[in-house]
Amino acid sequence: MTAAARAVRAMMAGMTEPTITLVRGDITEQHADAIVNAANSSLLGGGGVDGAIHRRGGPEILAECRALRASRYGKGLSTGAAVATTAGRLDAAHVIHTVGPVWSREEDRSALLASCYQESLRVAAELGARTVAFPAISTGIYGWPMDDGARIAIRTVREAATEPVTEVRFVLFDEAAYAQFEAALAAAG
Repeated sequence: MTAAARAVRAMMAGMTEPTITLVRGDITEQHADAIVNAANSSLLGGGGVDGAIHRRGGPEILAECRALRASRYGKGLSTGAAVATTAGRLDAAHVIHTVGPVWSREEDRSALLASCYQESLRVAAELGARTVAFPAISTGIYGWPMDDGARIAIRTVREAATEPVTEVRFVLFDEAAYAQFEAALAAAG
């Protein structure tokens, strides 16, 4: 869908397309209605973004994740799915946990990566979130190439964000990630 077609669709639906912003920094320091966590399927914390969110957010996040595991997600959260908890001590109302796919040369898993963004935005809208901060899902230890991950993220957010979300912020840990997301945003028009 072209930028013009998206704008027409948004006008006809009585809404404007959300602003996409890029920030170089630490996602745990962001002020947003919802912060997205690149979680592992256990929901019990881990390394990278997941570990940082659990450490900075405090035990309230882990307690809610344990409750989710004990009730609806006994086998863990599926790849591409999303679920919300409190944000604990983070400067946000909610953390939205999503499990990204591990990149593979043999199998195209881009639909699963796109689903992480779609499902996170769906949950954010259900929560009434206006601002949503995302990391670059699956581009760390899961090995997704940053340029492709950025392209999928930007495209999917542009297509999937709905009211009340007015700002989607990609919080990128280093300059290389920022540059790839900047290029993807420019290419998307």
